[in-house]
Amino acid sequence: MLKVNTPNKSRDVMTDEARRKQKFTRIIIAYPFALILLAVLGNLLLFGVTPAEIALPSFAIVASATLSAILLLANHTLLMTSTELTRLRYNMHATPEEREASGHAQDDVSQKGIEELKRHHSAHTNATENIVYFSVLALLISVVSPVNLAAQFWIIGFAAGRLGHSASYLIGRDGLRGIFMSVSLLSLYGLASYLTICLFI
Repeated sequence: MLKVNTPNKSRDVMTDEARRKQKFTRIIIAYPFALILLAVLGNLLLFGVTPAEIALPSFAIVASATLSAILLLANHTLLMTSTELTRLRYNMHATPEEREASGHAQDDVSQKGIEELKRHHSAHTNATENIVYFSVLALLISVVSPVNLAAQFWIIGFAAGRLGHSASYLIGRDGLRGIFMSVSLLSLYGLASYLTICLFI
């Protein structure tokens, strides 16, 4: 007689799913702490940290901040242009007035179009919220007379990471997006940890 093991099989699947979630929960929790540790070690072992001395930024810091600003502007331009091209491709509009003038109805937009526009909006939001923290940290590090190489590395690294993150986000390359997210987040932790250490040595 044939035995049906459906309940046990279902339990096994649920157990596998629970194990998978536990594994990723541990990774998600450990991830920022690993990046913080890398940032601290980078500052202490690779760059060195000098005590904070409040002064005007050096030319090297201004130059790196300028390059970073240009990269962040390129990132904004990429997001802005790509969003508008997506709206055009799927007959979507930013305002009801634009939609009315175009003759397209909101109900005509495909689910794919809605998903793609949401992807672009998420990329915009992600970029904006990270740049807020970066701006504060970059401004503070620029006036504490940091080791130039450390400040340059973290300031430019953040902007390069954000540009790579946005590009990979828009083309749907999750693995690459994760790498660039780590680069930009590591740079934020690098700036924050440098500031913290230099204030207490």
